[in-house]
Formats: sequence, C-alpha cells, structure tokens
Amino acid sequence: MKYNKVLTIAGSDSGGGAGIQADIKAISAMGCFASSAITAITAQNTLGVDAVHPVPLDILAAQIDAVLSDIGTDAIKIGMLHSVEVVSLVADKIEQYGITNVVLDPVMVSTSGHKLIEDNAIEIMKNRLIPLARVITPNIPEAEILSGYTITDQQEFPQIATLLSHNNSTSVLLKAGHLNGDTLTDYFYNAEDGTMTLLPSKRVDTRNTHGTGCTLSSALAAALARGESLTEAAISAKRYIEQAIITGAKYDIGHGHGPVNHFFALNS
Repeated sequence: MKYNKVLTIAGSDSGGGAGIQADIKAISAMGCFASSAITAITAQNTLGVDAVHPVPLDILAAQIDAVLSDIGTDAIKIGMLHSVEVVSLVADKIEQYGITNVVLDPVMVSTSGHKLIEDNAIEIMKNRLIPLARVITPNIPEAEILSGYTITDQQEFPQIATLLSHNNSTSVLLKAGHLNGDTLTDYFYNAEDGTMTLLPSKRVDTRNTHGTGCTLSSALAAALARGESLTEAAISAKRYIEQAIITGAKYDIGHGHGPVNHFFALNS
C-alpha cells in the first residue's frame, strides 16, 4: 500500500490556524500523507503576526532534500516565501526534482495587514516560480499585485485569470473572498484545456477565516496528489474549504480571526 503524498513548503504559524499547521491538517483531512519544509517561523495568533524569523537557506534546502530524496511526493504546495533567495531556492529544487504537480499560494500580506514578502521577491516569483507551478491560487490583493491591475468587479475575473496564466502555462484559481455580496464566486481557469469554471458559494457570517487561503491551496494539492484532474481538484478543494468554514463558523477560539474546522468530517 502507498500513500498519496504532499510536501508543503511554507511558514510556520504558532497559532495553528494558517501556514504549515493548516496545510498539514488540510492535507491529512483530504486523505493524503503530509510532509513539510519550513521557510520561516512566525509568532502569530488570531490577532495577527508579531514576528517573523527566516529559516537559514541551507536548512530549508536540507528539509526539501530530506523529503524528496527519500519519501518523495505526488504534489507540492507552496506558501509563504519571504525573500528573493528563498523563492529562487524553491524554484531550483522544483527543477532539480522535476516536480510538475505544484500549487502555489502567492502569500504576500497577512489578514491583519502584516507584509510577508520582500518587494524584490515578487518579481522573481512572477518570472521564475509561477511558470513552474501547475496552479496558482491568488486572492484579489495578490492578483492585483501580480497583474498590475485594480480589480473592482467580478466581471474582470476571466481577463485577470487568463492574464496570470503566463501564456496558458499555469492554471489560476482566482478567489473572490475580498468582494462584497452574499454570493462569492471563485473562477478557475484551466490553462491546460482552456476552460473557465465558476465556483460559487454563500458568504458565511463568521470571523473564523484565518488560514483559508493556506487550507484551500493545500486541499487542491492533495486532490491533485490523489489523481484528480485539474478542474476536479479545484472543485474538490472549493467544496472542502466551504464546509470547513461553515462548520467552524460558531467556534470561539482566540480574540480575533479564528481558524476553520479542518477536520469537520470527524468532529462536526
């Protein structure tokens, strides 16, 4: 018997709601085996990020090598990469090991407004790392930074998603969570077959939204690791995060933005 495996490369969240901790929960809940390489240690909770301590490059490289040289992986999920050097290192490792199932969550700013990436690292991400990803999962602020356009209406999503696909080499799941309205519709552009799939959901009245981006991208990577097609994986990930938000809406944890309910299938 063999596990479907996902390696997450991201920052650690001491509060357990986002980052590596959320990734491992989501990957596990989706039935896959999770391994990790930590890019930075953060001191954070439901109220925000208080401090970020980068992991030395040689230690990050050693973590990735240790996992891929022995355990291997069926997909990689990438989260917080804070510097040019880290972005370049991760791109080098993806090329070295020939990993093609790569889901990149282009984390740039925390929910509380704390900047999580250096300005010059964004260009390296756009030009070096995104072309290596099979899927990217930007929210609206991230999509605006990556595209250079201001997004004010959902009608602009197809154009922006196509633009971010880098000449149809990378698929794009553009998330609508920052828009107003009772219905939020994410758009998934499948660059491999040229289709656009709409993924609507009802807005949930809750403050427990910490780590939603990490969770969604990890669920997507897990679905790909299980062998689902691109569009099937996007639908599965959307369904998972929707239920994680709904079932976690009424929990009281911390004084700010609490986590979603990653293991809703077990404890809801």
